[in-house]
Amino acid sequence: MTRPPTPAGTRAVPPGTRYAHALLAAGAVLGTLAAAPPAAPAWTAAPAAGRPYAYLEGPAGSVLEDTLSVTNPGPRPLTVTLTGDGPAAVAFAARTVTVPARTRADVPFAVTVAATTPPGEHRGTVRAEAGGRHTAVDLRLKVSGPELAALTVEDARVDRTTGTLHYTLVNRGSTVLDRPRLAVRAEGLLGTRLDLPDRPLPVTLRPGERAARTEPWPDPPALDSVTVRLTATAPGATPATAATGTVFASAPALAGTAASLLAAAGGAAYRLRRRARTKGAPA
Repeated sequence: MTRPPTPAGTRAVPPGTRYAHALLAAGAVLGTLAAAPPAAPAWTAAPAAGRPYAYLEGPAGSVLEDTLSVTNPGPRPLTVTLTGDGPAAVAFAARTVTVPARTRADVPFAVTVAATTPPGEHRGTVRAEAGGRHTAVDLRLKVSGPELAALTVEDARVDRTTGTLHYTLVNRGSTVLDRPRLAVRAEGLLGTRLDLPDRPLPVTLRPGERAARTEPWPDPPALDSVTVRLTATAPGATPATAATGTVFASAPALAGTAASLLAAAGGAAYRLRRRARTKGAPA
């Protein structure tokens, strides 16, 4: 077999030499990979005893305790910052903890339940931060006590310019209220001006939560004095009612009413004058 001629100014490299160079390069890459140390496992933070979340239970006004385990499997010490938030105050034995290499540190923390905390389920979070990475641990708190469903409607008012109804729903009980219902009725001097049957609202209220909401009035009266009544209901709760009054008096309606009154007054005056002339005329 005849090989192609080698271009002038170059030197032919035997095929075996090319293969040897390729093997040497591959060996160098593999050696580098073998020399690199494996990545250390990531640190973890979790409730003690391998629980999926921290669970505490007690009455309002109590102090409940638990432990967070921070594990450092790496080859160097790890400094971790601990914080917590939720329906109760969370305090750690130490906000910043340095965990030695390949060690687990159990850090106690206390949850102070305020005396005003309503009974029922509450959620919070315990967080650990180190090296720019965050880990969140679910904190579940059950406050013991009788369960009570209670709902109120507060801060009811009417925007006289647009007719928009403003109100606030407040969960005054100890249970979660899901999709409470609302009915609206407005009565004026000339009868019913608005009648909206009750319907579920896209709201979930936990104990103590408030939700400010609005309700449109598509065609409010131009001239009338009305009383608006809002009635909210929820399973197990006594119906809650709030009433507010307002006067609608738009400029065009006032102008039209004034013109009607003037016309009526003018007609009455004309009739009185005519009657007077008739009485004074000779028989």
